[in-house]
Amino acid sequence: MIHKYLSEDAYWCKNIPKEIVEKSINNSCNFGLYQHKEQIGFARVVTDYATFAYLADVFILPEFRGKGLSKWLIKTIIEFPDLQGLRRWILATMDAHKLYEKYAEFTPIANPDRLMERRFPDLYSSKK
Repeated sequence: MIHKYLSEDAYWCKNIPKEIVEKSINNSCNFGLYQHKEQIGFARVVTDYATFAYLADVFILPEFRGKGLSKWLIKTIIEFPDLQGLRRWILATMDAHKLYEKYAEFTPIANPDRLMERRFPDLYSSKK
């Protein structure tokens, strides 16, 4: 379910290979959201558990949206005991800024001129 959603529906990683999803999950702190025994949401945190966390791959399946589940999932992640006392949390989002601002106190990067990145936005598309 996680790979299906990420590879087919997530704007940030279309066509991502299953092996990459598995490796990312194996190296992250993961959160699943379930209705009975069916998984309906997911998020993961890439972290050193001491100073830094990157919130990634957050989603709720479309048919379960609009019920406050994303707010609850984000609150659960932010309050997770193993993730307390971190100096910095970051994330990337195209359309959920208000959610993260309101429910997890994320703000725009204070000093974007200090951040750099290496980007390969079409990496998975080129591996078809």
